[in-house]
Amino acid sequence: MEKIKTFFRIKALLGLFAVALLFGCEGPEGPPGLPGRDGFDGQDGVNILGQVVEIQGTFSPENDFSIFFEFPQNVEVLESDVVLVYLLFEQVDDPNGGDPIDVWRLLPQTRIVDQGLLQYNYDHTFLDVNIFLESDFDLGLLLPGDTDDQIFRIAVVPAEFSTDSSIDLSNLDELMGAMEFEVQSIERISLDL
Repeated sequence: MEKIKTFFRIKALLGLFAVALLFGCEGPEGPPGLPGRDGFDGQDGVNILGQVVEIQGTFSPENDFSIFFEFPQNVEVLESDVVLVYLLFEQVDDPNGGDPIDVWRLLPQTRIVDQGLLQYNYDHTFLDVNIFLESDFDLGLLLPGDTDDQIFRIAVVPAEFSTDSSIDLSNLDELMGAMEFEVQSIERISLDL
């Protein structure tokens, strides 16, 4: 009989302990503990939203009417990225009286000029971009307005981002807005130095 009483006492004590454990967790929060040790700094991440650079160059017989641009080290381009090139086609007056508004066109871009058909086109690797002129006439006949100090914006867009059908890739302003990229942060590079 004594063994049975001991068994029930142990069972009762375990029950009390379980009740105390369950209900003992409630109450006001205690003071914060001491700060832990700092961990090791990780590697800097990559910009998954892409980058935009602006280049200015001149097409001439000396460069075979092409502008070659090698990506600088601060612009990371993966083989899977999409590289888009936009030509500053013209500037229009701001109806509110502000600065002129840039009009950008996605390459390739074909123009009808007095001499015939002129196309601004490009190709690229993950290391560089080559922007070149093609025509059905002698490129040496072009006027300086078609060749000198041409301005291009090169957008490097991750492949996953570029397949989003809600973004019109032909519209540079829309693309930059979707990438949350500010015009002020565009690196500008002149290649005619």
